[in-house]
Parts: sequence; C-alpha cells; structure tokens
Amino acid sequence: MSTSDRTLGEFGFAGDDHVVPFEVDVLDVRGRAVQLGPMLDQILDRHGYPEPVSRLLAEIIVLTVLLGTSLKFQGKFIVQTRSDGPVDMLVADFATPSSVRAYARFDEEKLAEAVGQGRDAPEDLLGTGILALTIDQGAHTQRYQGIVQLDGSTLEDIARLYFRQSEQIPTEVRLGVARMVVPGENGGRELWRAGGLLIQFLPDSPERRRVPDLHGGDGDTGNGEDHPTDNAWQEALALLSTIDQTELVDSSVGTERLLYRLFHEQGVRVFDSNPVIDNCSCSRERIKAILDGFTAEEIEESTENGKIHVNCEFCSKEYEFDPSEFA
Repeated sequence: MSTSDRTLGEFGFAGDDHVVPFEVDVLDVRGRAVQLGPMLDQILDRHGYPEPVSRLLAEIIVLTVLLGTSLKFQGKFIVQTRSDGPVDMLVADFATPSSVRAYARFDEEKLAEAVGQGRDAPEDLLGTGILALTIDQGAHTQRYQGIVQLDGSTLEDIARLYFRQSEQIPTEVRLGVARMVVPGENGGRELWRAGGLLIQFLPDSPERRRVPDLHGGDGDTGNGEDHPTDNAWQEALALLSTIDQTELVDSSVGTERLLYRLFHEQGVRVFDSNPVIDNCSCSRERIKAILDGFTAEEIEESTENGKIHVNCEFCSKEYEFDPSEFA
C-alpha cells in the first residue's frame, strides 16, 4: 500500500494490529481502539479450532490487547475463563510491550450438541463460571487478580462489570469478530479479523463519574441505572451505540477513520499506537527448567517411546527431550 493510500493529509494511519489510544476532551472521555488482522489470523489459523470457538477466542484476544497495552510497567496481563460450558477455558496472554498468545479448551461433543441446537452464541458456549483478569509484574511482586462471574452475559457486559467492581470507572466496550473472504487462487481464502473499542469517563471531578451502587448492596438506589447520568458520558454512550459491528472490523474504514466518524463534532485526539504481535514466550530452556523440577517418578511417567514430548498449548510448538537429561 502506498504512502498516499495510508495517509489523511500528513497523518499516517496505524493500520491493523495496532492499538490506538485516544481522548475526547469535551466529553472527558479516554479510550483505546484496535483492528486485528494478520496477528489474529495467524493465531486462529494455527490452532484450527471450530469456527464458534475461534470467534470466542478472538473476542478474548481483542479485550486482552485493549487492556494489556494500557499497562505502564513491564509485565503480563492475562485474561482467563473457567466455566461449565462447551468451551470450558480460554486464555489470552499479553506480555509488554507487544506480545500476544492465546488458546482455548473445549469439549467436542458438547460443542457439536450446542451448535446443533442453535446455542452457539459466545455466552452460551461459555456457560457459567468465572473470568479472571491478572496483572503480573514479575518476580518479587504480588500478582493482582480481579474475578468476575460468568452468568450467561456477553463478554462486553462482563468487561463493563469488571471495571465497575474493580476500578469504579464508567466504562463501555464494543467487540466485533468476522471471517472474511479474500479473493485469490482457488476461490481465495478466509481470513479472521476483529476489532474493539473501549471508552472510559474520566472527568477531573470524581463526583461526576460516580456510578450507582450495585443492586442489592448497601446504599442501593434501586433505579437500575448502571452509568452516571452526566450529560457528557450519556452523549459518549449514545455515539458509541451507533457503531455497527462491521465497522469495527472493516479494514477500509480503519481505526482513526472510525474514531473520526464517531467524534468529529466533539473533536478527537489520537496518540502513538501500540503494535501487537503473535509471539509466544515458550522456549526449550524454559520448559527444561520446569522438567528439572520433576521427580524421577514424574520423569518416568512423562516418557513415551524413550522420549519426553512437550507441546506448547499457545503456539503448538513441540519440544523433545531425552530422559537422561534429568537423571
């Protein structure tokens, strides 16, 4: 793509696989937006999951990169589900500054049954359980983990609840996933794309952003409102509600154009983007260090046909060891 195709005036577009921070001063709103293309397609194509599972994992990946790229320190941000649905576990791992990896675990029989009955929406495939969001700053630091109940709600709803419980910040999230056909030989090929947008209400006055108490708790207002009634935040929510899912994934729109469509009347400022890449942190040395901690009995149990085979669930790379290395 030529430079003229990628610019609007003197502004260069971030393009796919870049998270774009932005702010709308007049509405006291800050946020992050992203369109995932080749990076996402590489991860999902490598795993070869059934389409409903891939769509669900794609949503988790989008949510993870939107949150993970906001970290101001070196470390990891991990989003993981554990539930009783056909897809009983999803893991997406973001390591600063840009590395992403992810995988899913599912029951083939339960998945086929759910799809056959038309219960293949992401919330149906997850079922009930928990969503854990973990921040790990490395050795000599304590992990922080926030846990939200999975109760049949969408991942967008779960993300809103997480921010309400953990940070008390009014937050809105939109996620979109699509499998698109790219013309080419033999009828072309299908590529995965996804997009997401997250906004938060951050006025200087804390009183303006106060959210009502959760229903049933102390001080419950009982009015069923999940967001502050501040006019600026209500305007931001109204604008975000106009987004169609296809706009979130459409490469011809692009992240900056989408933000301009939404907030051109109010004025939107974008900042340097954060690239995200498909990059697993596994290595022979790391896996050997884990096996070094095994007992002789565990090494023997792990040996098959004279070798120890370890397969990375994230990147599907297989490592082979000789048991004698751990004598």
